[in-house]
Amino acid sequence: MDKYEILKKIGEGSYGKIFLAKGKLDNEQCVIKEIDLTKMPVKEKEASQKEVILLAKMKHANIVTFFASLQENNKLYIVMEYCDGGDLMKRINMQHGVLFDEDQILSWFVQISLGLKHIHDRKILHRDVKAQNIFLSSNGKIAKLGDFGIARQLTNTMEFAYTCVGTPYYLSPEICENRPYNNKTDIWSLGCVLYELCALKHPFEGSSLHQLVLKICRGYFQPVSPKYSYDLRALISQLFKVSPRDRPSVNSILRKPFLQKLVLRYLPPESASTLLITLNYLRRQIPAVRRGPLEGFFKIH
Repeated sequence: MDKYEILKKIGEGSYGKIFLAKGKLDNEQCVIKEIDLTKMPVKEKEASQKEVILLAKMKHANIVTFFASLQENNKLYIVMEYCDGGDLMKRINMQHGVLFDEDQILSWFVQISLGLKHIHDRKILHRDVKAQNIFLSSNGKIAKLGDFGIARQLTNTMEFAYTCVGTPYYLSPEICENRPYNNKTDIWSLGCVLYELCALKHPFEGSSLHQLVLKICRGYFQPVSPKYSYDLRALISQLFKVSPRDRPSVNSILRKPFLQKLVLRYLPPESASTLLITLNYLRRQIPAVRRGPLEGFFKIH
């Protein structure tokens, strides 16, 4: 920890603290997550160590960058990118009831989805997708998915996880009913984030956990404002299908025609150039490709 200067504490959880810091050599700001291993049960210790391994694997423009980790005096330190725009829930609360423009919503949503695609393509479930775990940078233009504390890697895409985890407002029906779940539970949570961007409130609320769970399991939510396009409103309904089999995969979401311009804008340069070369070739060979330019780019799950 000698390489970093702690500037201030910016958060605290059950087992640790989060600090804003800066590197003594480069003067660059970063976030340091301090986890007290002495207070932590064995399973949570293992989860923290797995988080470090997962974070080190995640290299994507829409995922919070992992810099380093170290262990000192029974404390685990995870050093990560600092996002100066705070989290998405803070940004939603700043609206004070004034709805976001659809362009802004879709811009953030596509970026979050691209980050989630990167995770799902590596057979990892995030399991805690929520507005507080999405961070903004570059004056709010860039959205990044963070906090992999309860992520789980699957041995194959069809394996189901069983542990009941997550934040209550974002829990899927299958988790509420203690059924096995897979990456479609992240899709439900993604739907909750999209709804919050449109309505500035949670889609499912209750005066008790029992009431909240009942609403989630029924999949009933108040429609968002008709000012938003049919495509956007229809997408929310698809993400909130009670049966996980009926929900689209993140790849299916990103293939939707009304999102394709934004997908191209936010693809990493190497992916975008590869895609454009492929499209130009296919268009010469098969004119019909013009109808769905991203169809072949995303694997179908």
